[in-house]
Amino acid sequence: MSAANGPALLLIDVQHGLDEPHFGVRNNPDAEQRIAELLAAWRAAGKPVIHVQHMSTEPDSPLRPGAPGNAIKPEAAPRGGEPLFQKTVNGAFVDTGLQDHLRAEGIEELVVVGLTTDHCVSTTVRMADNLGFGVTVVFDATATHDRTGPDGTHYTADQMHELGLASLHGEFARVRSATEVLASLLSSA
Repeated sequence: MSAANGPALLLIDVQHGLDEPHFGVRNNPDAEQRIAELLAAWRAAGKPVIHVQHMSTEPDSPLRPGAPGNAIKPEAAPRGGEPLFQKTVNGAFVDTGLQDHLRAEGIEELVVVGLTTDHCVSTTVRMADNLGFGVTVVFDATATHDRTGPDGTHYTADQMHELGLASLHGEFARVRSATEVLASLLSSA
């Protein structure tokens, strides 16, 4: 693949374990459907697809290797020849070979989808921008959970999602809808 085949679709941590109740209430229940639509379009267009899987080192994590929650959801599962990078931290560029792969393939642009907006998606997007990659985050193909701040303030999943995207947009990435991204893909075909 060459840069002419880009941008690459980067799917981050679309894993069963992130549905566990202990993570809290999640927003955007249709994220996986949008991810599946984007993935199907990328495959049909012959564009590069790259998967990332979190391999937690925490013994009680549902994302630890061997746990059922570690599995990638079927609607986002890698298929023949699509690279899979496994990570143990929030950022997909740390100790994974992802950057080397992108450089070797001439990929300069990423379209990022997955879980969770304010953790692994945000960390990966910030690093991608810092490394010189162009980045688009698909807001309706990402999701997160509610959180409690250090002062006890509760933030809903929608608030966390919107603030996470707001902190990325214009600084580290463009934030667009799946519809906008699909229209761009079709117009470039």
